[in-house]
Amino acid sequence: MKKSKKRLNYLLVIVLLLLVSVGYAVLNTNLNIVGAGTINNPTWNIHWENVSVKTGSVSASTPTIDTAKTTVNYSVTLTIPGDYYEFTVDAVNAGTIDGMISVISNKLNNTEITTLPNYLQYKVTYEDGVDIAPNHLLASGTSEKYKVHVGYKKDISSTDIPSTAQTLNLTFSVTYVQSDSNAIAKPEPYVYTVNKYDRSVTNPKYNAVWLNQAFPATITKYQTASEALAAIKTASTKDLPFYLKHKIEDGIVTESYVEFVVTEEMAQANTGMVAGTYTLRGEKTYDPDTRTWLVDESYISPYYETNKEAMKTAFGYATNPSRCSESGTGRSSYFICSVSGLGASSDADGDVDASDADISYCYVYSSGDSSCDW
Repeated sequence: MKKSKKRLNYLLVIVLLLLVSVGYAVLNTNLNIVGAGTINNPTWNIHWENVSVKTGSVSASTPTIDTAKTTVNYSVTLTIPGDYYEFTVDAVNAGTIDGMISVISNKLNNTEITTLPNYLQYKVTYEDGVDIAPNHLLASGTSEKYKVHVGYKKDISSTDIPSTAQTLNLTFSVTYVQSDSNAIAKPEPYVYTVNKYDRSVTNPKYNAVWLNQAFPATITKYQTASEALAAIKTASTKDLPFYLKHKIEDGIVTESYVEFVVTEEMAQANTGMVAGTYTLRGEKTYDPDTRTWLVDESYISPYYETNKEAMKTAFGYATNPSRCSESGTGRSSYFICSVSGLGASSDADGDVDASDADISYCYVYSSGDSSCDW
């Protein structure tokens, strides 16, 4: 009898398991997520590409890139003051890993450069004139264009001219490493100012920033538009929505702009206006020292139409054309827009400005100077 009981229990267990299995089968639902994934090997590939010599450079052999694409070689002879040689080359990140600059070395005759001979111009920067610096990011799939300039100074005294031929070995090297939390984007080649017009100041003249001249050491530079807006608000004790922007290359001011801001509040109060920051570019077309025009009577600044379009958008010209007006023809053309609390204008000579209701303003004049007043 005991033997029979054991057998019965065993069979019962089997039946229960089968019933449970059937129960699951009847109620079964398949949920599938099907994917194919590949993890590639990360690649490190930063190298030089695309050498291009600037027009106007003295005759010389085109710079060459070695087979490893890590070295650019060039050779040039500068014969008379004013001769120069300039080329650009791309630093390319063709790998899958972001890179950043770790070390920069700039040597003359195998010695790190601290000063240059009086007769020599030499600098390696980004193409837009921004200095190359540690931690600058070179993201995967991007490139940065480097500019190499070597020249025989033009404005030097006879005592600075070497009495014998000089052999100069110039070596620039930059080391890229895998980027980390210290990586920063290359800065834009612009600075911002709110320098106040002052006729009593002679250096720089009128306390202005002048196109095609060195940026004055006495004028405060701001690195962002927000800093400039805060500075003009503090200095003027008014909430002035404009400031100046300048591009500086090798210490020289090459571009000057007025920027003005249409706030959300102003846009809401003036139907059609579009909130945002707008840029008006000025141009030097007149020499105040010689009192002569640098352009002929038919000249129209190439920035005039672009400036007009920026103002039309800012002031809602499409829906409210009465806010803007244009007068004159050719070089006497003049475009102006205004609402309560903000105005802007541009003319074909190269003048631009932005102003508020109580005639505080910032401007770039066709004579090349730019400043603000309040």
